[in-house]
Parts: sequence; C-alpha cells; structure tokens
Amino acid sequence: MDERKNNILKEIVETYIKTVKPVGSKALCTKFNCSSATIRNEMAVLEDLGYIEKNHISSGRVPSEAGYRYYVENLMEPEKLTGSDVLNLQKIFSNKDLKLSDAITKCMEIISDITNYTSIILGKNSDNNKLLQVNIIALNEHQVVAVICTDKGYVENKNFNLPPMIDIKELIKTSEIINKLLVGTPINKVSERLELEIKPIIKKSIYQYEAIYNIFYDALSDFASGDNIHISGRTKIFEQPEYNNADEMKRLANKLEDMSFIKKVEHPMDANDDIKIYIGEETEFDPNVTIIRKKYKIDGEEGTIAVIGPKRMDYQRIVGLLKYVDDEIDSRKGE
Repeated sequence: MDERKNNILKEIVETYIKTVKPVGSKALCTKFNCSSATIRNEMAVLEDLGYIEKNHISSGRVPSEAGYRYYVENLMEPEKLTGSDVLNLQKIFSNKDLKLSDAITKCMEIISDITNYTSIILGKNSDNNKLLQVNIIALNEHQVVAVICTDKGYVENKNFNLPPMIDIKELIKTSEIINKLLVGTPINKVSERLELEIKPIIKKSIYQYEAIYNIFYDALSDFASGDNIHISGRTKIFEQPEYNNADEMKRLANKLEDMSFIKKVEHPMDANDDIKIYIGEETEFDPNVTIIRKKYKIDGEEGTIAVIGPKRMDYQRIVGLLKYVDDEIDSRKGE
C-alpha cells in the first residue's frame, strides 16, 4: 500500500485501540488535511482489501483481524515505556535477593495490573532439578496441601480433599519416608522410584496406604511432568468493554480456568525466540482475543511469558513491556 493508506490504517487502528469507537471520515479529514471525498475513497480501498470493516451501529470503521495483522507486521513500533512503568519493573529486577524466576512472576503480575489484561507464565522444570523436600500442610481435617520443592528453588503446591478414612498423621509419616529416601532424586525419576521403592515400604507401615500413596504419586507426577503455570489477572480482561456480554464472559472465563486451554498459549511454536503476536483464530485459544508472547531460557530452563487481551489490544505497549522484561532476563542470566 502507499504511504497515505498506511497512515490512515495506522490512525484507524490506534484510535480504535484507545477509544473503542469506530473511526469516521470526518476525524481523518482533520488529521490528514484531506477532503472528505479523498478519505472516503481511501477507506473504501482499505475496506476492499479487508483491513477495515463497518461497525453495525455506526457509520465509522473498525480494524478487521487482517487489519490488525497488517498493522503489527508493517506499521507498529514498540512503545517506549513510561517512567512509572520502568520504575515498577526495575524495582523488581534490581532486587538481587529475588530469584530470577520470582522476579519474572512479579513483573508479569505488574503488567497485568497496569494493562488490565491477563498475563501467563508457562515454565518447564528441567531434568537436572532434584527433589529437595515434600511437606504436608493441613488446612483443615478434610483438606491438605502438598508442597514440593527442588534444589533449584522450584516450588509447587497441590491441594487435596481427603477421604474420611485418611488420617493426616499418616500423610505426614509418609512424607517423612519420602524425604528420607527420595531427597536428591532427579525429578524425572521420582515417580519411578516412588512406585518401585517407596510403595512397598509404606504398604508395611501405613494404614490405608493405597489412598495415601496415590496422593503423593499424583502430586509428584504432576510436578515431574514439567508444567509450571502462573496466571495473573484472570478477571482483569473482563474489565475490557469487549467482554460486557455475560455469555462471552462465561465462555472465556471457563477457558482461563482450563489448563488444557492455557497450555495452548504456547502454540503454534516458532523456530525463533522473537516476540510473537497471535490474533483471533491464530491463537488456537479463543477467536476473540490476541495473545502476545515471548519464549525465554534461564540456566537450562525454558518458558513462555504471555499477555492475553482483546483483539483491540494496545500492541505497542505490550510489545514494549515484554521486550523490557526479556532484556532484563538476559541481563540477569548466570547470576
């Protein structure tokens, strides 16, 4: 496209992102100092190309999915962060007492707060993690939390509802057996040793050993499977006007609670580690959202940081924020 059409499309996209209102030819005439006939002709071409579409409640135009795609590939530039954004994130990364993985988590929480979008971290525990400790914490007589820690500082909490016949003291006794015999075992070998070595031992000394064994097996197997997911601002996205419909809100809320859908944030996987933008149907998550994500690597660990928002997402700002986080991750590697 020629420069004027590019500029007009850029203005339509960025104005709609900010105002959530269809953009009419009158506003564009003022902006570009062109006649209304010229602007209408240019908008007609953009509409024929599929980059803008008519809003059913207004004579103005809004970006189409193809228009957003053209914008992010050809017209958008990452936004320079505001001083307050930099300060909020810099305070986290400058805290050298904070593990890098925890710093990433806190920064994604901040990004969710300042953008009103949902942020996600999908991490994978590497095979060189070793079991450090398993603890059982009683919430009440019917609920416990199994806390699993590795020597690399990874921690996973898993809640369990206890059948009436299970004695919490027996759970704690089993955790002591596991800690005595399995500490130092590579995470990817824990389930196998639990089955072959620990189960016969607890069978001899633990009442209701089968049910208790299954609790520990489920908790340790889930951790060893490698999925480490942190979600911030599940409800933040619903502050966007696109989701004021109750049915739409419920549908998306169910997906944000379903880990099988959350894991789709990583797909499709690309060959390089650049910041990637997936719009609508491209996301494989939901046709009415945009996902912007970035893969990272820390000391052999791989993961993905991502932001989920409406297709009318503030692309420039989110790309700028993720780029800042990625640069800080690179600067702290090996510490």
